[in-house]
Amino acid sequence: MNAVEIIDTDRNLGLRRVAMFDYALHIAGPLLSMGFLSVIALIINYIKRDDARGTIYESHMNWMIRTFWWTLFWIVVTWIPAFLLTLLSFGLLWFLFAVPVVWYLYRMIKGVLRLNDGRPMPE
Repeated sequence: MNAVEIIDTDRNLGLRRVAMFDYALHIAGPLLSMGFLSVIALIINYIKRDDARGTIYESHMNWMIRTFWWTLFWIVVTWIPAFLLTLLSFGLLWFLFAVPVVWYLYRMIKGVLRLNDGRPMPE
């Protein structure tokens, strides 16, 4: 093994660890911190995305970033009718918030499984 292969292997191992750590933060975010940990993971995703360019980890970083922003969009979209109809529904529309959160967790778990198999995420 030459020096370039060793450096590349170390780089990939480091990126894999960062991606796995980010997935853990993203999964823990809605469950433990009302999304605060997900924001920290999002910042790490943006910082490490350039380092991951040209590897399978770039697709994972993009996957996590897109998932975060789409989930936030759908939470805002579901918040509007839930807020407007709260008086009429007596709080029965709370489940609307569960749908984007379940979708978010599904995508993050799917990413962890693919990362564990060494496969990129679809673009």
